Amino acid sequence: TVDESELLTVPDGWKEPAFTREDNPKGLLEESSFATLFPKYREAYLKECWPLVQKALGENYVNATLDLIEGSMTVTTTKKTFDPYAIIRARDLIKLLARSVPFEQAVRILQDDVACDIIKIGSLVRKRDTFIKRRGRLLGPKGSTLKALELLTNCYIMVQGNTVSALGPFSGLKEVRKVVLDTMKNIHPIYNIKTLMIKRELSKDPELRSQSWERFLPKFKRKNLKKRKEPKKKNTKKEYTPFPPPQPESQIDKELASGEYFLKERQKKRKRVEEIKAKQADAIKKRQEERNKAFIPPKEKPVVKTKKGN
Repeated sequence: TVDESELLTVPDGWKEPAFTREDNPKGLLEESSFATLFPKYREAYLKECWPLVQKALGENYVNATLDLIEGSMTVTTTKKTFDPYAIIRARDLIKLLARSVPFEQAVRILQDDVACDIIKIGSLVRKRDTFIKRRGRLLGPKGSTLKALELLTNCYIMVQGNTVSALGPFSGLKEVRKVVLDTMKNIHPIYNIKTLMIKRELSKDPELRSQSWERFLPKFKRKNLKKRKEPKKKNTKKEYTPFPPPQPESQIDKELASGEYFLKERQKKRKRVEEIKAKQADAIKKRQEERNKAFIPPKEKPVVKTKKGN
C-alpha cells in the first residue's frame, strides 16, 4: 500500500531522462522553421553574439540565420536533427534575444528543465502614465522588487517595453505570470511576494505537503476607494417657491431706519471716529490680556507630607 500524498508529489531529486538519438534514430521527415523580427537597437548586440548562438544551436543540429536587412532571425531544422522539440527551444531562444534578454541567460532555454514565458502587458492598462507607474512598481526601487521575485521563483525576469520575459522552471513561471498580471491590475507585488515567502517555508515541511495552506497564507482586504467621503457641510436645497426673493435693503434704507440719514455730515464723521476708537480700545484690551497671561504663575500642587516610619 502506497500513501496517496506520495503519489501526488514528485520525489526529491527526480529528473526526466534526456532525449537521445536512440529515441529517434531516423530523424525528422519534414523541415520546420521559425522566424522573428528584432528592433533596430538590438542589431549591434546580435551581430556580436551570433556566432555563439549558431554554436549552441549547432549542438542540437539546428541552423540559425541572421538577416540584418529585414531585421529578422530564422531557425530551421536539418537532416541530422533528431529531437522534435529542439526547434521549439530554438524559436524561444530567438524570441528571448529579440526581447533584450542577454545570450548568457537566453541559452539556458535549450536545457530540459528550463522554460520561458513572454507576458504582454502593453494592452492591460489604458492610460500610458498609469502603465509606466505600474511597470515601475514591478521593478521596485533600484530593482529590489524584481530581484526578490527572481529569488523566490528561481526565474530570470526581464522587463522591457511592453513585455515581461521570464526564464526558469515551470512552477516559477506560473507564479511570475500571476504577480505580473496582478501588478497591472493595481495589486501591489509586495502582497504576492509575502505569500510566496510563506509558501517557500511551508514547502520545507514534509507533513504539510498534503494539507491545505489556506490558514497560513495572509488575506489582504482590498480598500474600496471609489466611495466618496461625505462632506462636513451639506448644501441642502431650499423649497421651490414661485415668488421672487425680497429685494435687499439699500444703504439709504438702512440709514433711514436707524435715523442716521437725518444727521449732519459733522455728526456722521464724529460717529464714525467713535466707532473706530471703540474697536481700537477692544483690540488693545485683548492684546494686553494675551501679554499678561505669561506673567500669571502656574498652580502649584499641594505638598503631601509622608509619615516617617519608626
